[in-house]
Amino acid sequence: MSSAPHDPFYSSPFGPFYRRHTPYMVQPEYRIYEMNKRLQARSEDSDNLWWDAFATEFFEDDATLTLSFCLEDGPKRYTIGRTLIPRYFSTVFEGGVTDLYYVLKHSKESYHNSSITVDCDQCTMVTQHGKPMFTKVCTEGRLILEFTFDDLMRIKTWHFTIRQYRELVPRSILAMHAQDPQVLEQLSKNITRMGLTNFTLNYLRLCVILEPMQELMSRHKTYNLSPRDCLKTCLFQKWQRMVAPPAEPTRQPTTKRRKRKNSTSSTSNSSAGNNANSTNSKKKSAAANLSLSSQELGALQSCSLNPGRDGALCHSTAVTPTGQFKEKH
Repeated sequence: MSSAPHDPFYSSPFGPFYRRHTPYMVQPEYRIYEMNKRLQARSEDSDNLWWDAFATEFFEDDATLTLSFCLEDGPKRYTIGRTLIPRYFSTVFEGGVTDLYYVLKHSKESYHNSSITVDCDQCTMVTQHGKPMFTKVCTEGRLILEFTFDDLMRIKTWHFTIRQYRELVPRSILAMHAQDPQVLEQLSKNITRMGLTNFTLNYLRLCVILEPMQELMSRHKTYNLSPRDCLKTCLFQKWQRMVAPPAEPTRQPTTKRRKRKNSTSSTSNSSAGNNANSTNSKKKSAAANLSLSSQELGALQSCSLNPGRDGALCHSTAVTPTGQFKEKH
């Protein structure tokens, strides 16, 4: 008897001989079912590598996850990128959650050239809390998913808009502490805010700072630069993109004209000489402009990458009437 594949993420409802359900293109919701099964297979020993593998299986490399809800101080909207998605799911369990799954009802599907969109207006995120008390939280809202139209069928965009939530406490626990008013008062308090734990909310607030710093972190990891050098390089590249001239439109090739007879050879020779002189003069002026542009670019590079006296990222450079550069401190 053959054994199941040695895959830490292996989980199939059809037995050990079916690694993956084939008709993805007609049932995109099945990917959510697989994601629920994978989350149930999580253990207390699941580390960052496990969560990275989880996000790699269900999310595209450029995927984004968006949460919209309303708190006491107003509406909130948080969007995180692919690198921060694994940590988001792990923070849900760090806040005392022991089980997490999504229930989709009456969802609508629309097929496009390269993607499939699933719009579910009755989505429920169910979380089972083991601490501070045994509570089941049902967070209801609208979930819009965009899948890639390929064999992997991973999520490209995830947008969950929370409308309301309910916290359910078993009757057995209430009957157990019926004579203790302090415990009953504690049970009457909410343990989440709009269905999200404080761990998750704090992480989303932190992502507001972490998301713009992804470019700096990636450059530091790739080139092993200091944080200050990473910041200066990123700022200089952004400045280059801002001041770069727009690309010139491609010129259409000119059609060749038929040559006239030899009777007008003298006229054509004189015009050719004039054209050659004008062409040479244009080339000389273009070369002068090109050299000046290269000098200016080199000076700007040096000024942008070298900090000034006061510790700023760069100092300004001026061009004198004679064409020389003069620094302004």
